Amino acid sequence: MGKISLEGLEFFAYHGFSKEEQKVGNRYGIDITIEVDFAKAAQHDKIKSTVDYHALYKVISREMAEPTKLLENIAERIVAAVFHHFSQVSSIEISVSKFNPPIGGICQRARITMERKRKADETEGNFSAGDGL
Repeated sequence: MGKISLEGLEFFAYHGFSKEEQKVGNRYGIDITIEVDFAKAAQHDKIKSTVDYHALYKVISREMAEPTKLLENIAERIVAAVFHHFSQVSSIEISVSKFNPPIGGICQRARITMERKRKADETEGNFSAGDGL
């Protein structure tokens, strides 16, 4: 097993609990680490034996485009989508950050972190970059 990480992903989106946040939008950050058996990819240099970073980004980007109120919900939706599209992913750690959250004081980011292992009954699929979500 090995880990693949995408760090420092940034999106502008219309998430937030207040109507003002949903209207004005804000910058959000994503850091994600997935656990995958990529031994075959390491030996044979074939992208089909691992998770394509571009395809992973597309899944995350699609979920970030859907407005929601809570960072926790964003993380949960991304985790579910990654497990759905990439059957070879066995676990995920994801952090979702909101830049300059409206808390009435100075704060660079509010961040939540979630860790999940694939459940035996979790929907599995296979996605490649060419599938065009």
